Amino acid sequence: MATLEGGADRRPAPPGRRSQAQGQPRLARMAAVLRAGETGAWKWGARVAVLLPFAALVFVVAVLALKAYPAVKVNGGGFFTGSAWKIGSTYAATTRTDGVAHPVGSSYGAWPLVAGTLQTSAIAVVIALPISIGCAFALTERLPRWVSRPLGFAIELLAGVPSVVLGLWGVLTFGPALSKTLYPFLADHLPDVPVLSFFKGTVGHGEGLLTGSFVLTLMIVPIITATTADLFRQVPALPKEGGEALGMTDFEVASKITLRWVRSGIIGAAVLGLGRALGETMALVLTVGAIFQLAPNVYSPMSTIAAAIATQLDSSLTDGTGFAVASIAELALVLAVISVLVNLAARWIVHRTSRLGGPVGRGA
Repeated sequence: MATLEGGADRRPAPPGRRSQAQGQPRLARMAAVLRAGETGAWKWGARVAVLLPFAALVFVVAVLALKAYPAVKVNGGGFFTGSAWKIGSTYAATTRTDGVAHPVGSSYGAWPLVAGTLQTSAIAVVIALPISIGCAFALTERLPRWVSRPLGFAIELLAGVPSVVLGLWGVLTFGPALSKTLYPFLADHLPDVPVLSFFKGTVGHGEGLLTGSFVLTLMIVPIITATTADLFRQVPALPKEGGEALGMTDFEVASKITLRWVRSGIIGAAVLGLGRALGETMALVLTVGAIFQLAPNVYSPMSTIAAAIATQLDSSLTDGTGFAVASIAELALVLAVISVLVNLAARWIVHRTSRLGGPVGRGA
């Protein structure tokens, strides 16, 4: 035999082993092709994922603009200065203005709604920001872990409560209780000076600007608190310990080191809460009274853009010309523009504050 004489064994390989050996180069080529296209596919997938939110925003704004164009032509600049919101006579013959058909007597002004939106959101953020910063400090710096963990979980649970539940609680329980206790005290004891005079007057029955702002505060406190607490946990311990070693009090360490270290992040957290407040609908529908007027004081009924869209859309569908729906779309477009401008302004503020050096380094 050849193997006994030192030669190679020339016996052919079994058919199964021969097919397996032939399949291995094919699999290797397929794997090489996949590896070569993996980088390109990942890049294109990442680009598409980045562009999708921007494309969605452009699509929404474009659809609103197209739908609102007839109302923009007819309402003009008076839409931002007027205060009347009238569908007009849906039974009489329609009339045309600049080629746009609309009911006789229709008139739309959004100034009370724009002002109400800004008022409720601003009051809510002003109240919620210090409360949220205090909660975040307590959860991360002061309370033991066995206390801070359940409290933090409870605050996060508050963020998951549906807005309609908070609104119903506000209109049935919270608002009436405030109208009998806190509101009369504020109206009677605050001085009659230019700013605080807004707290004077009839307190009503609990539906109004201040009640809606308080409910909004409860809704945005969990958002700002959770974000701020995460920021505080990222502050290095060495700068704080160094401040304490230099004789700084706890308040000085918190105000001059911790807060300055994460100030840009806190602004971002406040903007997140502000964005939630600007677009809140059902809670404000139930608590602010849904009356299209400028509130003469903080206790008076009023409305916001989002609440007006929710309450007026059904009646707007009775307008056969579609002009009322176009005015609702214009109102939604105004709210979208306000939200975008607020976020752009916040990004500018964050950029400005992050360029200013903190006591121990650059801001977050």
